[in-house]
Amino acid sequence: MNKKITLKTLQSMKGHEKIVMVTAYDALFASLFDENVDVILIGDSLNMTFGGQEDTLSITMDEMIYHAKAVCNGAKKSFLLLDMPFGTCGDKKQALKNATKAYKETKIDAVKIEGGKEKADIIKYLTDNEIAVCGHIGLKPQSARGEGGYSVKGKSEDEKKSIIEDALAIEAAGAVMIVIEGVKPDVASAVSSAVKIPTVGIGAGVDCDGQVLVWSDMLGLNDNFVPKFVKRYIDGSTIVKDAIKQYSNEVKKASFPNEQFTY
Repeated sequence: MNKKITLKTLQSMKGHEKIVMVTAYDALFASLFDENVDVILIGDSLNMTFGGQEDTLSITMDEMIYHAKAVCNGAKKSFLLLDMPFGTCGDKKQALKNATKAYKETKIDAVKIEGGKEKADIIKYLTDNEIAVCGHIGLKPQSARGEGGYSVKGKSEDEKKSIIEDALAIEAAGAVMIVIEGVKPDVASAVSSAVKIPTVGIGAGVDCDGQVLVWSDMLGLNDNFVPKFVKRYIDGSTIVKDAIKQYSNEVKKASFPNEQFTY
């Protein structure tokens, strides 16, 4: 499919075709991913993978917009989704101000907000003001510090009920899609069946309407920590290190550049 993917495209895929989502933070990688994915997420995970921080919390709206502009320059087909960073959606007016700024300064198609029932009013306010919103429930990275760390959700019946209620609440508020992170597979399956909008899982089993991974995780570039749900499709770290080692050796030995690479 070469046509631009829209909300209607994604919503029509529910129950018929799995949605493929991956993160990207710049034009180069966005252009490389664009042909084979449906959604590119400009994720606040860039604060960790790109910025070397311990969590996502310190990234700013302006930094997210900077990277969104770059991704928009590289991606021509994919639906473009922007994470609203921590502290930018504290109330309805703040959320609308920041989301409107992102809409005006970039070509993103929607914003993503972490939270369930407690964010329903904010999601409704944004959608009433023509901002498309993707929800994010289950494990919420922006809440991890306040909760004392990362933990799988939906282990108890009460948690399962609460997560389903979150999904229904944000769907009713006008959310166009939901990311479900770090929950037991049966919970994600129940959520996907309960809502009419697409669900995209990350560490939530195969029954979601699609899947998302952080690009540097799936390409094997992160040696420090590999979550259980991440499949490394290539050993990117070794490939890059070997290439740099070969380049370094050739420079040291003056075998590069040779005539082939000289004007």
